[in-house]
Parts: sequence; structure tokens; C-alpha cells
Amino acid sequence: MSQTIAVAFTGASGLPYGLRLVDCLLHAGCRVQLMISPAAQIVASQELDFTLPSRPAEAAEVLNARFSAAPGRLGVYGLQQWFAPLASGSNPPDAYVICPCTMGTLAKIAAGMADDLITRAADVVLKEGRKLILVPRETPFSVIHLENMLRLARAGAIILPPNPGFYHHPQRIDDLVDFVVARILDQLGIPQTLVAKWGAAEGEQGA
Repeated sequence: MSQTIAVAFTGASGLPYGLRLVDCLLHAGCRVQLMISPAAQIVASQELDFTLPSRPAEAAEVLNARFSAAPGRLGVYGLQQWFAPLASGSNPPDAYVICPCTMGTLAKIAAGMADDLITRAADVVLKEGRKLILVPRETPFSVIHLENMLRLARAGAIILPPNPGFYHHPQRIDDLVDFVVARILDQLGIPQTLVAKWGAAEGEQGA
């Protein structure tokens, strides 16, 4: 049975990570429940010259076309859509990734402020013992940022800053994006071929 993964785009820099993640999840056969903040729409335009419509149905149409998604695999939910499945512990996703994650979103989740669907879904996932992965794109971190991340890590969240490695000899920006997305997929337990696992080549040669 395929996994249901919730994903949120918030207003931090790094939307290429989020879009690539959704693409990989869909092609892995997952169902994706996507939420998009207004600030993320601005980031999409600024970073990618890509327009994300405000209306969930229109955003779903644009993204389904972009990813060539199978019917029924990608749903987009409005931030005040309180009857969405992921708003209730009776129907939580298998896991939830906020990518990229603003410090404001992270702080709200750390404080238990579930005032929109993005933060409510995080509250649900934590209380139901499901996996919550936060991808905070900020630098440097203040003490407040670090304390909020520590609080969430203690509550069971995974803090996964988008820090690409270089040991795989990236040649393009897409290679750096794929490195981070591969780490997210690894945490979700979803097989990926974006980046070879450490030591895999040596092990295959010695087999």
C-alpha cells in the first residue's frame, strides 16, 4: 500500500527542494497532500519565475500538469480548509515534510500554535506519533531558532537543514537539490536513486 505524505511549502528560500520532493514522491507512487503558504507563492515567482495559483484547485491543476501526476495522487489544500483529512488525528498522513520551512512556521509548531492547516497538520502528526520532517532554510541560526529546533527534536520531529554535500561531485545546481531531497526520501523510507549511498560503489565492486 502506498504512503500518504503531506508536504507544505512555506516562505523560506529553497522552493526547488520542495518541488523536486513532490515530483519524487509522486513518481514513487505516493499520495501527496500539499499545502502552500502565500509567502511560498512569492518565493516561487522570485526564485523560479513560476506562478503558483492561490486557489487550491487551480494550483492542483498546474502542479498535476507539471509533474504528470497520476489521477488522484496529488491534492492541494487551502490553509483554512479545516475539513481536510490531515486536520484530524482520525485521518493523519503517514508522514509530513515542511520544505522549505520558515523560522516563523517552525516557531509556531514548537509553541503548539495550530492556527492554519500547515501548523495544525504538524500538531496532528506529532501527537499521533507520525514522522514530521522540517527543512529549515535560514542562516545563521539565532539562539531562538536553535532552541525551537531542539524543542521540536525532543518532541520527535526530524530537523533536516538543506545542507548539500559535495562528495558526490555535483556538476549542476540540480545535483545539490537532489542531494537534499535524497536525504528526505531516506528519512521517509522511500527508495531513491538520486544520490548513491555512501560506500555502495565500493561494496558493489568487491562483491
